Amino acid sequence: MLVLLPPSEGKADGGRGRPLDLDSLTLPALAPAREAVLEELVGLCSADEEKARDVLGLSEGLRGEVARNARLRSAPARPAGEIYTGVLYDALGLATLSPAAKRRAAKSLLVFSGLWGAVGIKDRIPSYRCSGGVRLPGLGALSTHWREPLAAVLPEAAGTGPVLDLRSTAYAQMWKPRGELAERTVTVRVLQSAVVDGVEKRTVVSHFNKATKGRIVRALLEGGSSPSTPAALVKALRGLGYAVEEPEAGRKPGKPRALDVVVSEL
Repeated sequence: MLVLLPPSEGKADGGRGRPLDLDSLTLPALAPAREAVLEELVGLCSADEEKARDVLGLSEGLRGEVARNARLRSAPARPAGEIYTGVLYDALGLATLSPAAKRRAAKSLLVFSGLWGAVGIKDRIPSYRCSGGVRLPGLGALSTHWREPLAAVLPEAAGTGPVLDLRSTAYAQMWKPRGELAERTVTVRVLQSAVVDGVEKRTVVSHFNKATKGRIVRALLEGGSSPSTPAALVKALRGLGYAVEEPEAGRKPGKPRALDVVVSEL
């Protein structure tokens, strides 16, 4: 099973590790596309701080991220699983997984990125700021830049098993599974169930959506489940105690299978 994750906007510092080696990253065929974004981003952030801040959508308080981007080629790098922080990654807790679950995570998790396309959690990367929704002056929309390169490598990376797609909208635009692979792909929406005046009401959660998805991935990794089909993945989730429902419009030929995970506590 392949699990697709969004990155986090906030990132940990790169520490004191050796700098980036593009050739060492997962999905090496993405190297030319990665180099193109890296070159454009470093050049922009080195030449014009105000323009870079505007292009990247950074507030005044994040001005320092421009200088950080300008030093990406020489900045210290560390595993992506340590660089990405935030709600989903706190709930996933990569550092506290059991040894067996860590091995499964290294094989099955891919983190999407406006800068790198997609990386494995053990890939060493520097801390950076460049979301998937950015339009760089020389490359245009990163979502468009990445579509063809990712389409060339991800079907093989997905293998023959299910794909659990937990990406947010901006990163889902970078690559969409097609045909038979799309039918093996499962997306998840998190709904909160609450009883109001004796009637159950369900609402889409936002912030805690990320936490629930992080907990789902952790439970699958620790549970040692290796589902071979989307149906087996649904069964595994239910076996882990999740209330999983499939809306009437949740399964269409040639489209990912859409599931709702219903939670009462966030």
